[in-house]
Amino acid sequence: MDYYQIISSNFQATIESIAQSVDTLAEPIGRASELMVSALLEDHKIIACGNGVDAALAQLFACYLTSRFEHERPALPALALTSDGAGITAIAHTGGLNDIYARQLRALGQPGDVLLCISSAGEANNLLRAAQAAHERDMAIVVLSNASDGELGTLLQADDVEIRIDSLRRPRVVELHTMTVHCLCELIEQSLFGSYPPG
Repeated sequence: MDYYQIISSNFQATIESIAQSVDTLAEPIGRASELMVSALLEDHKIIACGNGVDAALAQLFACYLTSRFEHERPALPALALTSDGAGITAIAHTGGLNDIYARQLRALGQPGDVLLCISSAGEANNLLRAAQAAHERDMAIVVLSNASDGELGTLLQADDVEIRIDSLRRPRVVELHTMTVHCLCELIEQSLFGSYPPG
């Protein structure tokens, strides 16, 4: 097996995906960061959710905000609905998997909060219901979507933001979603606490 060729091909594919996406993604990432910053300045919180690897990205985002991204600063209110295993399994046991996020949002979401909904592979009913529940609670939504998402985008309202990755390969989508999470965290930090000298 030619390990170098496989590794080199993956690195090259990622570089090409990034280069082809930056012009398309810069504007919605900027709008999403402004939406989140505005919510945080008004003492609201950001609630994140996703399935599988997207659940891990939701936790990564919440971790960066409550802890820090690159620099020491005050904690920011964010939580991942994917983190409470007992709560998720209790909801799934009594109401099914489709309500694991919507039910939590109806309990924890407040008007002015922002839902960060991450979807890297097709459509999931629990994410669709989460978006509906967020709107019921007068929350704004930021969606990190993929080329297979159709219905999720149609649920968004004028003030919501969709950051869509059009790659057909899930690894590329996840990589660009991860970069988007990093960009959002950096933009939030800089908007709220100022820029830092390069280090």
